[in-house]
Amino acid sequence: MNDGLSQHEARLLTGQEAFHGQKVLPPLQLIDFWRWSGSMLSDNTTRGVLAEFLVAAALGLHKKVRRAWDECDIRTTSNTLIEVKSAAYNQTWKQYKSSTIRFGVAPHRSWNAETGKFREGNRRWADIYVFCVFKGKNSLDCLDMSEWDFYVIATRVLDQEVPQHKTIGLNSLKKLSPHKCSFEVLQKVILDVEKEVKENRPSSL
Repeated sequence: MNDGLSQHEARLLTGQEAFHGQKVLPPLQLIDFWRWSGSMLSDNTTRGVLAEFLVAAALGLHKKVRRAWDECDIRTTSNTLIEVKSAAYNQTWKQYKSSTIRFGVAPHRSWNAETGKFREGNRRWADIYVFCVFKGKNSLDCLDMSEWDFYVIATRVLDQEVPQHKTIGLNSLKKLSPHKCSFEVLQKVILDVEKEVKENRPSSL
């Protein structure tokens, strides 16, 4: 029976790895690619990955390689699934007014990286959502942690209150009483919500 190709086991790289296989002039290292592709932290795509990194770092999980294709953004050591969403008022392109903060929360099909298969049905697969808002309006310095707010909420609350919503605005999110916090206490808040999630799980699960 063919179980498919083996899963690639990623490892953390240092950035000093050289491009090789033939003569490369000028000499290039992996850090050159990282600088080229990721220096604009406030770019929508890069900021989204940065938000995932911040949540992972708060939980001490940033020493593992990010898995881009999975049913959630972060898995805790106790297998709690976390979905991370990010938004910002200011973008890297020319704006005439600040952006309205909205997050995607649509139920969807799930791709499981462990099995390499889709799971049946549309739903929100994570146990917890962390909504990350970069507030900076006069600066796009995403390394300034004072400019980040985090809103942590159990997925069951979204399922109960906005079951079919594809997006949710910040004001609507606040009405659901998420746990708002700074990065400094993000780990504690997530662990508290994780405990709440486990206490509310049906005993059969």
